[in-house]
Amino acid sequence: MELIRLVNVKKTYKTGVTAIQGLNLSINKGEFVFIIGSTGCGKSTLIKMLYREEKPTAGQIIVGGIDVGKLRNGKVYKIRRKIGVVFQDYKLLPKSTVYENVAFALEIFGIPKDEIHAKVIKVLELVGLKHKIKSYPAQLSGGEQQRVAIARAIVNGPKLLICDEPTGNLDPKTSMEIMTVLEEINKLGTTIIMVTHSIDIVKEMNKRVIVLDSGRVLKDYEKGTYR
Repeated sequence: MELIRLVNVKKTYKTGVTAIQGLNLSINKGEFVFIIGSTGCGKSTLIKMLYREEKPTAGQIIVGGIDVGKLRNGKVYKIRRKIGVVFQDYKLLPKSTVYENVAFALEIFGIPKDEIHAKVIKVLELVGLKHKIKSYPAQLSGGEQQRVAIARAIVNGPKLLICDEPTGNLDPKTSMEIMTVLEEINKLGTTIIMVTHSIDIVKEMNKRVIVLDSGRVLKDYEKGTYR
C-alpha cells in the first residue's frame, strides 16, 4: 500500500538553482529505500520536502494521505507527527541524559509521564541502550549517540523514518551496527528512507535503491537488484 507519492515535483530555490525537476516517485508502506547520487543531485532537497522543511515549487507530494506542499505553516505538525528524522550529527541535547533526550520528543506533545516512561524504555531496549539511560551524550561513543537519536526519532511510533547520512560520522563496523538497528525497526513496520554516500552499505543491505541525478530519478533498482 502506497505511503508516499511524488508527482511532477520541482524545487527551485530563490538563488535560481533548480534542485529537483520533474520528479515522480512512489514508495509503499514498509519499504526500506536508499537514496543515492553525487553531491548536488537533489537528495537532501527531496527528503527536506518530505518532512516539510522545504516546499515544492511545483507538483504534488503526498505523505500518509496528506498533501505536504499545501500544508500551512501552522499545520506542519500534522505531518511531523507521522515522521521521524535522523541526522548525521545526532543533534542531541548535551546537558540532558539519554532518557531525557528521548523523552523530550514526547513531552512536547503533552503525553502523560507514565506513558512517556514506558515508551522511552521500550525504544531504548530496541536500540540496545537501556543500560545507558542516565548517561549524557559526551559519555557515549558516536555509535551510541546515533542510537539515541534513532530512539528519539521513533519513540512516537512514526509511520516513516527518514535518515540523512546516519552513518556519515561512523566507522564501518559501527555503521553496520546502526544498519542492523534500522533493519529491526523496518521489520516492525516502519517505512525507512535513507540518504547515504556509502555504496558498501547499500550493497550489503540489498534494499530498493533510487539513484538521483540532476534532480531526477536516474535509476530505480528493485530490492536486491543493485550491484
